[in-house]
Amino acid sequence: MPRLAAVAVTLAFMTAGCSSADPSPADPTPDEPSSIRVATFNASLNRSAAGQLVTDLQGENAQARAAADVIAANSPDVLLVNEFDYSGDDAVKLFNDNYLDKQYPYWFTAPVNTGVDSGLDLDKDGKLGGPGDAWGFGQFPGQYGMVVYSKYPIDTESVRTFQNFLWKDMPDSLLPRDYYGEASDALRLSSKSHWDVPIDVNGKTLHVLASHPTPPSFDGPENRNGKRNHDEIRLSADYISGADYLYDDKGVRGGLDEGASFVMLGDQNSDPVDGDSVAGSIAQVLDLPRVQDPAPVSDEHGTDTADFADPKPGDLRVDYVLPSDDLTVVDSQVYWPNQAEHPSDHRLVWADLEL
Repeated sequence: MPRLAAVAVTLAFMTAGCSSADPSPADPTPDEPSSIRVATFNASLNRSAAGQLVTDLQGENAQARAAADVIAANSPDVLLVNEFDYSGDDAVKLFNDNYLDKQYPYWFTAPVNTGVDSGLDLDKDGKLGGPGDAWGFGQFPGQYGMVVYSKYPIDTESVRTFQNFLWKDMPDSLLPRDYYGEASDALRLSSKSHWDVPIDVNGKTLHVLASHPTPPSFDGPENRNGKRNHDEIRLSADYISGADYLYDDKGVRGGLDEGASFVMLGDQNSDPVDGDSVAGSIAQVLDLPRVQDPAPVSDEHGTDTADFADPKPGDLRVDYVLPSDDLTVVDSQVYWPNQAEHPSDHRLVWADLEL
């Protein structure tokens, strides 16, 4: 992995609702590497109350320390952390400063749909309010959020987010109108958000496509979460394919530019073979001509990335690092240490890529 050489860097906020680090004049940037390590980790750094993660990270928290140890053991250059409660920059900076030894001079985070009240009775319990009536299931705004950390500069001005994209605007979607009724046309598709975060790796742009679709469970025979999971994954697939129906939170239409280098990251909550997701959900991405699947493994658990309850759903492959076909995959791994204790039911997944 690359060593870091010091240079002067200054970075300011570039877009509303997103964040980046504010490096000191002595902050480093990596030397030109032969490859970079890109990773995704659902670290389960979510809490049951707003502000609790900030409080925990101000001191010494055992679970946060264990998550940081997992990250340190793999030393990614670019890292997506899922299930990291959104609180603006506060928790992001505390985790970097107090737990990650200030390794990451750059980051991006932004609001998500989890916990944001819809004003509608989406869970059909006859009452308004509560986690089931939020645009994405959550007990408070920002629960189960996400953050991208990077050792390389983030082009925050060019970030695209899809928090507000409406499910009804996806052609031929699986939107269960029979279940949602009049509320159907108001529904946001992304349970958290979908991000395109461009990172400047020594003059070459790498688009980090970050997301965390809802689990395809915790619903009824209408399978509303399974269908949403399918279509959230489809949003990523269509974005990679440049679909013109898409529009971001700034109103810019279209998907990724043809020929752009990317890596799709995140807990997709969909196994290619097992689990409760709608058949073919993750295949919508895996089967794209522009997508490589390194199929990283661990020694004892194969390609599985999550240690869920036995016997069902059991261990599943749900976390992905999927680079574009113009990048060379040098190596990849699911980091599954032998010790019983682990800070999350998910494992960190990484791939070393030559740009």
